[in-house]
Amino acid sequence: MVIRRVGVLSLGKVLGVLYALLGLIFGALFSLFSILGAAIGSAAGESEAMFGLLFGAGAIIILPIFYGLCGFIGGVLTSFFYNLAAGWVGGIEIETG
Repeated sequence: MVIRRVGVLSLGKVLGVLYALLGLIFGALFSLFSILGAAIGSAAGESEAMFGLLFGAGAIIILPIFYGLCGFIGGVLTSFFYNLAAGWVGGIEIETG
């Protein structure tokens, strides 16, 4: 079996969703660490500690959107260039079993 062509929007959508999920995970971790940092900072009496809370809450919203968009664009570009290269060399041969 030889893969000669990959759907451009199909791969873009799949990678967009996968990267958005990764962004959600990273955003949640970033948010958790910024909450911990804000708690430690407020316990130490720092007035700027609440800024970290807002930054962390924004990360859980912004990172999935940003990662998803980058994943979509990367998937579209990757499939476009794969289709060009597969036209020149014939595609990827896969042996199933």
